[in-house]
Amino acid sequence: MAQIIVPSNIFLTLIIVAAAVAGYVEAQSPSTSEVSVADIVTPEFFNGIIGQADASCAGKNFYSRATFLEALKSYDQFGKIGSIDDSKREIAAFFAHVTHETGHFCYIEEIDGPSKDYCDESNTQYPCKPNKGYYGRGPIQLSWNPNYGRAGESIGFDGLNSPETVANDPIISFKTALWYWMNSVRPVIGEGFGATIRAINGALECDGGNPATVQKRVKYFTEYCNQLGIAPGDNLTC
Repeated sequence: MAQIIVPSNIFLTLIIVAAAVAGYVEAQSPSTSEVSVADIVTPEFFNGIIGQADASCAGKNFYSRATFLEALKSYDQFGKIGSIDDSKREIAAFFAHVTHETGHFCYIEEIDGPSKDYCDESNTQYPCKPNKGYYGRGPIQLSWNPNYGRAGESIGFDGLNSPETVANDPIISFKTALWYWMNSVRPVIGEGFGATIRAINGALECDGGNPATVQKRVKYFTEYCNQLGIAPGDNLTC
């Protein structure tokens, strides 16, 4: 069979064209490393949530977009996963849970929290301290002594001896929410919003435990997805 010889200048032209096409595709499909969470969590987006809280709410003078963005510097991979739509879905999911947990940023601490027992006495690595309560605090309502202990070690505060720090320092408060999210929720984000509900409060809400609260979380999530111009995806409940 005769061998077809292609002039070298044609090879060079093909290489240049291929490189140009690759560059065009890359330019048209930015990686999630280029996603700016601040551009997605705009003042309008954040204020649209906290603005629904009553003026008398303690959280109105505690939570802010500025403190969220400051805390985010320690968790710069948050909101950067998969495609840009995936990143927006993660942000929508986070704020959906925060909205539910805090009542649109109204509450800093769990209602009647001091009257509830969140001490896991079987956990000897992070033992409960006398007269300290490990009830829900912050945007994700961090609870239980092991979580306070681990979060404190990771973030840099004494979670066991001073759990109230989460209710007194807004940046640390947001950091605990992002810490919990990245360690316990992010790993299942690809399984759908329902999996994130299970990761946060599945024992009490999923499998028929409290379908009303599940639907509230889903409502907020779909609402925020709509605001960000994305589809919520499948597997919304648990």
